[in-house]
Amino acid sequence: MAKEMNLTQWLSWMEQCHTAEIDLGLDRVSRVADELQLDLSSSTVVTVAGTNGKGSTVSYLSSIYLQAGYSVGAYTSPHFLRYNERVRLNGLEATDEQLCDAFERIDQARGQIPLTYFEFGTLAALIIFADTKPDLVLLEVGLGGRLDAVNIIDADVSVVTTVSIDHVDWLGDDREFIGHEKSGIFRADKPAICGDLNPPVSVAKYAADIGAELYQADQQFSFEKTKKGWHWKGLNADGSEQIINDLPLPSLPLQNASTAIQVCQHIPLNVSADQIKTGLQTATLTGRMQKLEVDGVNYWLDVAHNPEAAELLAKRIKDMPKPVTLLLGMLADKDCQQVIDLITPVVDSIYLTDLNVPRGQKASALAALLPSGVHALQADTVKSAIEQIKKHTNAEENVIIAGSFFTVSDALSELGKEK
Repeated sequence: MAKEMNLTQWLSWMEQCHTAEIDLGLDRVSRVADELQLDLSSSTVVTVAGTNGKGSTVSYLSSIYLQAGYSVGAYTSPHFLRYNERVRLNGLEATDEQLCDAFERIDQARGQIPLTYFEFGTLAALIIFADTKPDLVLLEVGLGGRLDAVNIIDADVSVVTTVSIDHVDWLGDDREFIGHEKSGIFRADKPAICGDLNPPVSVAKYAADIGAELYQADQQFSFEKTKKGWHWKGLNADGSEQIINDLPLPSLPLQNASTAIQVCQHIPLNVSADQIKTGLQTATLTGRMQKLEVDGVNYWLDVAHNPEAAELLAKRIKDMPKPVTLLLGMLADKDCQQVIDLITPVVDSIYLTDLNVPRGQKASALAALLPSGVHALQADTVKSAIEQIKKHTNAEENVIIAGSFFTVSDALSELGKEK
């Protein structure tokens, strides 16, 4: 029976339908996918896993292939302001109608099989891509790889961007184990690209065990910064060397741009070096060093919720004119101590906020992690923290808002009202 619900109602129903936010395992979602008879055979599929860099790698690839005139479907998570952001066709968000239709079909196909919110969303994206048949489909893994719902699809090219410790409750704190879980998206006789400059041994071992063709950063491909830009060197699908010189510096991390170019060598859709250059330059990503100017103040929004991302953010902050203000809000299951240790030494004033979501950390708990003698103002919401910051910052000063997708999402909705 048709549920006749709008998107907000569907999302609310999905959240209540399966109590577990995360329930790793492919059995349930595979059975529903079989029932739906999903067929992506007319698209080239690239699956992207990794602790950091998934979003920017997907953004680079999408930008390059749209620049070259191909149709591109991209599935990413989480979203910031609207659920529709998770499913994009040619850069445009899926419509409410497309998503509601997909959810209706999933609900009818699943019978009594329970699905998580993420599994519903993944199947909906796959339905939309199967219906629209884009030339290229980019699938971003939600968590891990081997047991993530995205992995029900056999990708033509698989990518692991980086391997570090983040979701300790789900993936543990053993980097070798995490590397093995993320490598679970690799397929026999298919290209597997690893962008980590110092990967755990488990990545190459998994690739060798199943017979995937591994292309490893700093081995089969590499990049070199120059005074005005950077050079890239890698291997074509046929094993011949490929060099692209004088690439412009992109706004997103260079390591992921290098990984994306290696992926391009294995996608059977021709792109020129010029299209790669333009695509890299035009790639942007919400919540990754995203700049919003409000009342002359520069607000920089960066998710930076784990040590690897925090280290990259700290390097960016060092290059900024002083003073720099930090607003930090984090989830309790993240490595809050290391993030604080990396970012706080390079800023001049600190604001901490509660995150009023499940797993949200209190500002007081974050304050307890600050080095002795370092003080921070505390707020109970991102909104009230931003109101305080506005009273104490002048035009042209820089404010960093970081620590979680939730922090950035709340800041986007608050600052966006005033643009």
